[in-house]
Amino acid sequence: MSPINRRQFLSSGAVAVTALSLSPSVWSQPTGANSDIRLAVVGFNGQGKSHIEGFRKLPGVRFVGLCDVDSTVLDREASKFKDRNEKIATYTDIRKLLENKDIDAISIATPNHWHALMAIWAVQAGKDVYVEKPVSHNVSEGRRIVEAARKHKRIVQTGTQSRSNPGMREAIKFLHDGGLGKIKWARGLCYKRRASIGKVTGAQHPPASVDYDLWCGPAPKEPLMRTKLHYDWHWVWPTGSGDLGNQGIHQMDLARWALGETELSPRVFSFGGRFGYVDDGTTPNTQVIYHDYAKAPLIFEVRGLPAQTNGDKMDNFRGASIGVLVQCENGSMVIPSYSSATAYDNSGKLIKQFKGEASHHGNFIQAVRSRKLSDLNADILEGHLSSALCHTGNISYRMGSPSTPAKVKDALKNEPEAAESLAKLGEHLGANNVDLGKTSIQLGAILKMNPKTERFTNNNKANAMLTRDYRKGFEVPNKV
Repeated sequence: MSPINRRQFLSSGAVAVTALSLSPSVWSQPTGANSDIRLAVVGFNGQGKSHIEGFRKLPGVRFVGLCDVDSTVLDREASKFKDRNEKIATYTDIRKLLENKDIDAISIATPNHWHALMAIWAVQAGKDVYVEKPVSHNVSEGRRIVEAARKHKRIVQTGTQSRSNPGMREAIKFLHDGGLGKIKWARGLCYKRRASIGKVTGAQHPPASVDYDLWCGPAPKEPLMRTKLHYDWHWVWPTGSGDLGNQGIHQMDLARWALGETELSPRVFSFGGRFGYVDDGTTPNTQVIYHDYAKAPLIFEVRGLPAQTNGDKMDNFRGASIGVLVQCENGSMVIPSYSSATAYDNSGKLIKQFKGEASHHGNFIQAVRSRKLSDLNADILEGHLSSALCHTGNISYRMGSPSTPAKVKDALKNEPEAAESLAKLGEHLGANNVDLGKTSIQLGAILKMNPKTERFTNNNKANAMLTRDYRKGFEVPNKV
């Protein structure tokens, strides 16, 4: 069968599947309540491998499909199933996989630019979805997934696994119950070493094993201007969102959860740059984002350079390199991992520790069986909001212009927490032999947003970046 485009897909037999999923009688019947949940994974050159391992451990889950645009990756994983005498169907095109009525749910771990469209196509085809973080490549996409999930009554889980860990849930409840008093601020940290990806002198050839047109999908099909197609897509804007949307989305989600915020911030700005090397990457490796919530600000810091030039160690803030710190009236909480947290009083004395892990994949399967959104620990709405906080921070950064540290400092004179981040950023760059007196720093635009409409109120050019232009056949719909 030849590949079909989205319009053909929606007008084909998939519509029958969608219509079936909307039937009240079918909706009331728990999918797989008395049988296996039949699962397919899409994309497994990276995180998708852990999806396979995680879901395979769960009773009542049976893999029936694998999909990847790289035939080498696809054959590698399919061979593991065959070696275990487990029947598995293989696909390179997600649209063909979604025609298979024997698939109940799919797990998506592709590059970011594909997440939203695959999730929307899947729920339109009557499938439940587990989608990796960030759930979207832009703000509009995330909201469209939420709308599609609600309209088609599908279970859609976000891959922010901290929300399923009992230690983290207990820690957040402790904060929300006033265990440390009023929250003053939350600071997310992503200090993770990211070396140069190199610089090419001309267009590169994608791997022969990759269907490059499908790999690009909703993103522009441009010449490959970096050495590696895989993974380094994180560091260019058409497909990635830098470490803010890669690793940082986990900590952004935790920080927002700690603050108890359920909407996007009404004001955001960012500053930073790509320092320490000149390469083909375009996203910042050093960045500060300030979300100005009314109750307490959310500050986020990204650092891809080490603590000092040519070193291996990373900086830390109060003992954490990748984590969240929450400062309250009567103490603070340090969250240095996905499953543990520690509360201290203002003198530094330990008050309480929180630990414990659980299966996030298992939580998804539980909700698929029960058909209850309330059973999900990381419903797609949570994923959309936290992903969107990364996107709006990046929009501010991209809407900015080169500046000097003095001008950035002046711009932050009424924002003490952001000014503290700037001072520490300068020390960090100095330890990496980056002289900000000779190197400009990007000062992002101050953007104001209506959280209800998820539109900026003071910058129409910034609003244009809430979505993107899509290639024909790969459009994320404005209405689902």
